[in-house]
Amino acid sequence: MTLVPKQTTILLKHKIKEVFKNIESSKQENQKVKLLAVTKTHPKEVIQQSFDCGIKFFGENKVQEAEKKYLDKPKESELHFIGRLQTNKINKALKIFDVIESVDSLKLAKNINKRAAVVSKTQRIFCQINIGADPLKTGFTIKEIEQHIEEIINFPNISFEGVMTILPNNISQEKRSKLFNKTKKITEKISKIHKKNLEISMGMSGDYMEAIQHGATIVRVGSNLYGSRQ
Repeated sequence: MTLVPKQTTILLKHKIKEVFKNIESSKQENQKVKLLAVTKTHPKEVIQQSFDCGIKFFGENKVQEAEKKYLDKPKESELHFIGRLQTNKINKALKIFDVIESVDSLKLAKNINKRAAVVSKTQRIFCQINIGADPLKTGFTIKEIEQHIEEIINFPNISFEGVMTILPNNISQEKRSKLFNKTKKITEKISKIHKKNLEISMGMSGDYMEAIQHGATIVRVGSNLYGSRQ
């Protein structure tokens, strides 16, 4: 096993402490926010170190990379898939991930439900909404999620637990605020109709504090903790 230098460990602890502090200062009094540490492209060693510093939730966007790094993940930690899930990777994803956040179509939800039934698993999922109508990103439109959500909720081998979104790149702060608010409103609408307490996964390293101020309950932070991709 590769040993991480002591200085690197101290720096990581400092960064994690700083992000937790920023989360606390950004959230409302009764708002609960989970920090999802995105470890994609970073070595396996940072996982245990991050867990030892208080991080319980981790994110990866590639099934094969996660398979190598997380099969012996820390007990009481939780692994979320946040990338685009290909149909031929569903079976492996079911073995590795506690939550699949990036369910971006009814077709994918059906396939996950079908494969989960075969292995007697109830797979926890979020539905990804393309809130900014970004042609470079996948996800349900608001119309599609409203049309299909009841069917998804009723799948026997799926537990629908939240909404995830990725905003378009290079947009103004005003536009970001509008899209964060829009995500919160559609999640609250679904929650009210279907009597569910849903998570809102939005915000990344560059805008996670703003996302929290607009209602995020999960923020996905990578580069602020681990630096640029390796």
